[in-house]
Amino acid sequence: MSVDFAAAGLLDGLQGEARAARERLLQRLYDAGVTLDELRAAVAEDRLVLLPAERLIGGEPRYTGLEIAEKTGLEPEFLQALRKANGLPVPPPDAVAYTEGDLESAWTARTFRDAGVKPEDMLAITRVLGRGLAQAAELMRTVTLDLVLEPGAPEDELALRYADAAARLEPLTAPMLGQMVNLHLRHVVSTEVLSAAEREAGRLPGARDVAVGFADLVGFTRIGEEVPPDELGRVADRLETLAAERIAPPVRLVKTIGDAVMLVSPDTPALVHATLSLVEAADGEGEDFPQLRAGLARGPALSRAGDWYGQPVNLASRITARARPGSVLVTEEVRDATGQDGLAYSYAGDKRLKGVREPVPLFRVRRADSTSEG
Repeated sequence: MSVDFAAAGLLDGLQGEARAARERLLQRLYDAGVTLDELRAAVAEDRLVLLPAERLIGGEPRYTGLEIAEKTGLEPEFLQALRKANGLPVPPPDAVAYTEGDLESAWTARTFRDAGVKPEDMLAITRVLGRGLAQAAELMRTVTLDLVLEPGAPEDELALRYADAAARLEPLTAPMLGQMVNLHLRHVVSTEVLSAAEREAGRLPGARDVAVGFADLVGFTRIGEEVPPDELGRVADRLETLAAERIAPPVRLVKTIGDAVMLVSPDTPALVHATLSLVEAADGEGEDFPQLRAGLARGPALSRAGDWYGQPVNLASRITARARPGSVLVTEEVRDATGQDGLAYSYAGDKRLKGVREPVPLFRVRRADSTSEG
C-alpha cells in the first residue's frame, strides 16, 4: 500500500537522492507494520535510521500491560513499578505496547518472586541494573553505528546495515552480560563478611570500616565552556579508563560522576597507592588532559545497592575540593592506617569542610621518592 509521506510531513527539507532514500525507508517500515504516528515520532526524534534495528531487537508490540499481568499473575501496578525502576517508559495498561521480550521479562520477575525475593528487593536490583545497562546500551549503539557508518551512505541503506549488524551482535549480548554478572557475584560472595552478631540476628551486613576516596578533574567545568561536548565526553571517558586500568581488588571503582571517580577499599594502604597511581596517570596524559586532585577518608560506611553511604563518603568528597591539582589529601585516620610503606606525608593544616563542625587535620601524601610537595 502506498502512502503520501510528503503530505504526512515526513519528507520535509529533503531533495534528490536523500528524499528518495527516506521514502524507500518509510515505505519499507510502513509495509512492516509501523504506523504513521510511529514514523512521525521517529522522524521528529531523529531516530528513523535506528527503527529497523529497534523492531528487530525488541520485536513487535503484541500485548497490553493488563494482558502481561494476567498471563504471569503479577499485579499491573508491580509491572509498572518494575518498568519505572528500569528507567523505561510506562505505557497505559490497555495500550498494545509490550513485546514477547517484555512477556519473557515479566515471567522472569515472577520466577524471582516465587523464589522468595521480596518485591522491594527486586525493584532495588532493577534500578541498579537499569542504570548500568542503559549506559551500556548507549555505548553498544555507538559502537554498532561506528561499524556501519560511511560518508554519503543513503539513509535506507544505512538503516538496513545497522539492523543487520545489530542482529548479528545481539545474540552475543545476553551470554556476555550473564557471564559478567556471574563473575561479579562470585567476587562479591567471596569477599563479603558476616559478623557473628549479624549471623545470629539474621540481618544484612551493616556498616564496615572502609577507606573511601574521590578523585576529580581540575577545571572540568571551565573546560566544558571551552571545548565541544564530544571532546568533553572523551576526557570523561578517558578518566574512567585510567581508573579501570589502575584499580584492582581490594580497591573497587564504585562509580564515575561526570568529572570524578569514587573508590572504596577495606584495605587503606591499597587505596592510597591506587589513588596516587591514578593521579600520576592523569599527569602522564600531558598538558591536554586536566590534572586530578583526590581526597581520602576512613571510617564506618554502609554498602547498599552498589553504592556506599556514611561519614567517610561525605568527608572524602569534601576533602577532594580542598586538594591542590595533582595532589592527594588524606585524613589522620588514613595516614595512621597506612603508615610509611614507601610514602611521605606533609601537614596541610586543619581545614574547615562544608557540613563538618570542627576543622579536620589533613595531610598530603606522596611517594617517598618524590620531590614534589603536591
